Amino acid sequence: MQTTLERTLAAELHQLRETGQYKQCNEVQRPQGPRTRMDGRDVIVLSSNNYLGLANHPRVVAAGREALDKFGLGTASVRFICGTMSCHVELERKICAFIGCEAATTFISCWDANAGLIPTLANSPEDAIFSDALNHASIIDAIRLSKGQRFIYKHADLKQLEEMLSTPEAKKARNKLIITDGVFSMEGDVADLPALKELANRHDALLVIDESHATGVLGETGRGTAEHFGVIDHNTVQTSTLGKALGGSCGGYVAGQQVVCEYLVQKARTQLFSNALPPTVCYGSMAAIDVLMSGHEGTHAGTGGRHAGTQAQRHEGEGQRATGATDPNRDLGGAAGTAFEALSGRQLLARLRANVARCRAGVEALGLHTIPGITPIVPVIVGETATAIRMQKALFEEGVFVSGFGFPVVPKGEARLRCQISAAHSFEDIDVALRALAKVAERFPEARGGR
Repeated sequence: MQTTLERTLAAELHQLRETGQYKQCNEVQRPQGPRTRMDGRDVIVLSSNNYLGLANHPRVVAAGREALDKFGLGTASVRFICGTMSCHVELERKICAFIGCEAATTFISCWDANAGLIPTLANSPEDAIFSDALNHASIIDAIRLSKGQRFIYKHADLKQLEEMLSTPEAKKARNKLIITDGVFSMEGDVADLPALKELANRHDALLVIDESHATGVLGETGRGTAEHFGVIDHNTVQTSTLGKALGGSCGGYVAGQQVVCEYLVQKARTQLFSNALPPTVCYGSMAAIDVLMSGHEGTHAGTGGRHAGTQAQRHEGEGQRATGATDPNRDLGGAAGTAFEALSGRQLLARLRANVARCRAGVEALGLHTIPGITPIVPVIVGETATAIRMQKALFEEGVFVSGFGFPVVPKGEARLRCQISAAHSFEDIDVALRALAKVAERFPEARGGR
């Protein structure tokens, strides 16, 4: 006999299937890369977070194997008991050097980093949290765990944020956190960090930036949105992931002031009561950071990036458009014909930006609706959830894997295909994917009216 719970769940699952919102886990049968084998079919992968193509990079894989031999499979302990190995200390030092900050502490995921940071720093009704409405689900859930007051401002509406910061309740708050994604995962747009930073400074608030989709993507040397805008300084905390551009495995971190990280080590429940990162992840992530940092000789890390000022976004956007519009090997530092694995971090970033420009231009040329931007997240707005799901399946039949997203992940009527570009893609990969998208779009004319 089924319980009431089982009947309730079965009914909800049936509803998901009927409305086309049921998520299907595709089986990947080879290593993650620009092309792989999925459910028995060879496909171009256009929905991976593998922005720099490092998930199966020989240096990263070799480093993971070295850690396995040196430290074994795992820690069998949380950090504060006996789970802090030399590899964790080395990784946190590497993250500090990479970002240019005082301290860093790692978690099993960036979800856990956010869920550890936010409730711990805003742990009283006397505290206040100010969050963009389109922030990642991990931030939303972390805020739900907090005892602080909650102020949710409309996406990128800094006028509303300023009004909230000026309310009597906010002015009386003890600890104030302004929290934003650096790059928003569904829109692909970039937060206005200089303006957010100015508001944080004026209202005695801490600016917290989730850099998960910006690390290894934005900034002159790939240090993320904070480097991109030049706002890496004392009163800013970053969270980010090791599971996207930096090797694609798992793990996350909080980086910023020493006092913040030290407090989290003492108080953050998601670190206190969860096993430490596997050593393979620590060494693999360090190798990924080394690859990314290569080729930038003479470029200052960390706070040195702020000398570029707020003109960085305009300059970087112009570089992307120029690269995509002309020679595919422009700015690749003579890497044409060189094995992908031999490319430096500087070359990988240039290649990523050239690929992004080509894909964005191609989507626009097809007359499909997208959101302008400079990041590797290229949403194609198609309207209804069912349309997005059907187009995803049709593209898979054409040998291209791209994910469709609908309500409640995105607003009703704004369902989309989320294309994600990698430095590992070739121009041929992108062109093949664009031709498949053009073919499928002809079968779904309603997709051209998206949004």
